[in-house]
Amino acid sequence: MNITLSYLKNQFRLGPFSIITLLSLLLLNCKSAQVSKHLEKSMHASFNDHQFTGLMVYNPRTKDTVFNYNSDRYFTPASNTKIFTLFTALQYLPEKIPAFKYTVVQDTLIIRGTGDPSFLHPYFKDSTALNFMKDFKAIKLVTDNYANKKFGPGWAWEDYDTYYSPERSAFPMYGNVVSISNTDGLSTYPEFLKSQTDYSLFSKRRDFNSNKFYYNLNRKSSIEVPFVLDTVLVKALWDDLLPNKVGLIANTAAKTDQILYSIPSDSLYKRMMHVSDNFLAEQILVLASSTISDILNTDTVRTSILENQLKDLKHQPEWVDGSGLSRYNLFTPSSFVQVLDKLYTEIPRERLFNFFAVGGVSGTLKNWYAGVNSPYIYAKTGTVNNVHTLSGYLLTNSGEVLIFSFMNNNYTTSTDKIKEQMQVILEYLRDNY
Repeated sequence: MNITLSYLKNQFRLGPFSIITLLSLLLLNCKSAQVSKHLEKSMHASFNDHQFTGLMVYNPRTKDTVFNYNSDRYFTPASNTKIFTLFTALQYLPEKIPAFKYTVVQDTLIIRGTGDPSFLHPYFKDSTALNFMKDFKAIKLVTDNYANKKFGPGWAWEDYDTYYSPERSAFPMYGNVVSISNTDGLSTYPEFLKSQTDYSLFSKRRDFNSNKFYYNLNRKSSIEVPFVLDTVLVKALWDDLLPNKVGLIANTAAKTDQILYSIPSDSLYKRMMHVSDNFLAEQILVLASSTISDILNTDTVRTSILENQLKDLKHQPEWVDGSGLSRYNLFTPSSFVQVLDKLYTEIPRERLFNFFAVGGVSGTLKNWYAGVNSPYIYAKTGTVNNVHTLSGYLLTNSGEVLIFSFMNNNYTTSTDKIKEQMQVILEYLRDNY
């Protein structure tokens, strides 16, 4: 390209600043064309012959699509679904998490759960609600305000005893799991469930439909096992915390129009995104629904966000849960890029990037995508069998921020091989754009 400043000035009657701007745009377009050509070749490599791959890369500053390959096709997203859950939470939830809704009638506290997962959770161990409740002589917990099933649509039934598949509920306790360890003898959190826990030589962690738990004698690490949330267990757990104070009632005419708040919302979002916590993701959607109605229904809040804040999506998703556990979910790379762009526009960069795992540094990206001198990837992973996705933000060596969504479905090789190929492509973008 043999274009001089004098030629541009005479041809377009531009001032020095405008000429520099135009030249910058021309150079960026040339760079984009070169990058796009290289990525197109990479997408058609033999490695991708027996799988389904999509990639979209977008520059939010210039509003240009840098690269587009199958970005309008629908993929199983796995935990990339949590990006939509994060966006929903940031639209509906306040700065602190609503612990429960309540009213006081004489000396009785009447409460409705909002889905707050932090209550006595193994990680957060928040006791805000418990400390508040201690001051009342009697407490009535309404149990009829949760409209969804305990498991999401399309969840694998055999995951019932795995840490990543707890039941959803209106008033979670202890993360709806029992934590079991064997450091100095068998111990549990909550301690109340120790009497229902025993050693075993088998891999099963819990009986299918009852709260009988097992710890394999050959295991060295602690485990978290979901419990069955029936009224018998719920009442027993509350009696263990507040003896003879908490009663369960099906419904009430009392208007529970006051709200107690617990932990900062951002701490919940960060934990969900960094370690890809399915339980937190599901309960965050429950929480979001509590801001719309006393009846907790995640279908309602998903419909609301898609019909309002996300009505401009080019490709409306098939979205059935908050975590991405379900293979019924179907999203396009384009939709993830659109939502990530909205987040980038609406949320200050420091706060936004804090929600995402950092390549080579934290969360699910700790062992991948490490930068040379500083991190260059802030993103959300998604992995189930034969599925691996990564969507987020990429910082180039030239100082640009790129938004990308990289989706791989239906592969039969190892996920590590997929990640290796992705890393090569993302490093090329970092170094050459």
